[in-house]
Amino acid sequence: MSRTTLPAFQKAIQKSEEWLHEVMDILGWDDPKHAYKALRAVLHTLRDRLTVQEAADLAAQLPMLIRGLYFEGWTPAGKPVRIRHVDEFVDMVNDHFSDQDLVDLYDPDDITRAVLQVLSGHVSAGEIKDIIATLPEPLRQLWD
Repeated sequence: MSRTTLPAFQKAIQKSEEWLHEVMDILGWDDPKHAYKALRAVLHTLRDRLTVQEAADLAAQLPMLIRGLYFEGWTPAGKPVRIRHVDEFVDMVNDHFSDQDLVDLYDPDDITRAVLQVLSGHVSAGEIKDIIATLPEPLRQLWD
């Protein structure tokens, strides 16, 4: 019996790899494992800062595998996390890295901005506008 991959799974893999390559291109990286960790760290930080409703609205626009990554380990209780300043957001991104060596190699501020740039390129302008509107003024500058 021949095994084939469902077209929906193939597309999900392709879209996820596209996101990773965009992160790598922006940051000048050549390791997709690092891009994966960066994407995961920023998405988890953003997800935890959003209201539960806004987190769900964003998730609806993410590709299937990225959506799974986004919701990995999520507990909606106690959300949104109170983060009011860029340094707090970037520190939380830093905390989400599971690999300390990666934290030492790369600037989490650059990583945050790169991932948000990729997100902005794939999510509708209306949804990005809604996300930005829910954030305190200091955090909005991350989207410039």
